[in-house]
Amino acid sequence: MARNLQNGERLRPVDLARAHGLSTQAVRNYEEAGILPAAARTPHGYRAYTPLHAAALRAFLALLPGHGHRTATAIMRAVHQDAVDEAFRLIDESHAQLLDDRRTLQAVERALGDLESTAAAGREAASEPVALSGAGPDGTFIGPLARGLGVRPATLRKWERAGLVRPRRDPRTGYRVYDEADVRDARLAHQLRRGGHLLEQIAPLIAQVRAAGGLEPLEAALRDWHGRLSARGRAMLSGAAELEAYLRERG
Repeated sequence: MARNLQNGERLRPVDLARAHGLSTQAVRNYEEAGILPAAARTPHGYRAYTPLHAAALRAFLALLPGHGHRTATAIMRAVHQDAVDEAFRLIDESHAQLLDDRRTLQAVERALGDLESTAAAGREAASEPVALSGAGPDGTFIGPLARGLGVRPATLRKWERAGLVRPRRDPRTGYRVYDEADVRDARLAHQLRRGGHLLEQIAPLIAQVRAAGGLEPLEAALRDWHGRLSARGRAMLSGAAELEAYLRERG
């Protein structure tokens, strides 16, 4: 249970706000949201904060980068409702999500490694335009692409349903037309399928290749992803330290 909030040094909202570059209204909002414990009031009705409130604010702001606003708010509310085990459960969930994100990144990197191991063959194939007799300046049709990859047209249609390729339709004939990016995605899908990857595992990677604009930009995106996960992990450590300090101060 928290100690008497009227004990110790008395702080104004502006004192807490200035220390963290916040507005006084933000501090009031945090109190109303349960992020800070309820403040005592002066005889004139002004809020009277204490160092305990300052510690709560430090804990919340430290939790934000690692857990996000919603979870950090829920953690602090749980603490102030004397439901510390619930606060710990929320923290555990954030750590589990971080671990899941790391595993996803590792899976993408393994898939990218499979692509890079066959990149030379892929570039070689790309330089020889796959002997597509039905190819033109606007793209190629399903038959020539299937023959060039050594798969059946039905396989390309299956990949399309899974979102691995996205050919447009010729407005006159209704035939599928695969542009340069579609051919690239089909090659990537083909290489990954040969490596034993499932369609549902390939689809997110293809989506990231599209978003990044190719494999090389994707590698840079993965490095950035690594950095963001590491920063999140360190932020969780900092948040845990400030929360522990606040819990000790609450007694």
